[in-house]
Amino acid sequence: MTDGTGYSIGEGPATRVSLSLPEGTAEAIRQRVGRREFSAFITAAVERELRGQILDEYLAEYERRKGPVSAQEQERARQVFDEVFAEEGQWPAAS
Repeated sequence: MTDGTGYSIGEGPATRVSLSLPEGTAEAIRQRVGRREFSAFITAAVERELRGQILDEYLAEYERRKGPVSAQEQERARQVFDEVFAEEGQWPAAS
């Protein structure tokens, strides 16, 4: 999914933006990752949020077209996520 620039989430050159955070949130990030990794932490968090919103939108549209996802289908999806992402060390197991 591109945003009109030809880049997908997580792609393209870095661009400087300004944002405001509560000081407590900013300090918690600094303590967790240090000053040098602050931007990388924010980038990863924003990318996760965007992908989550896209997935939510997709699932809502799917359920509008096909009806609710059954418990069995949800469990199978968990298994697929666990198998694919846990192997790559990129996703905590959902189980």
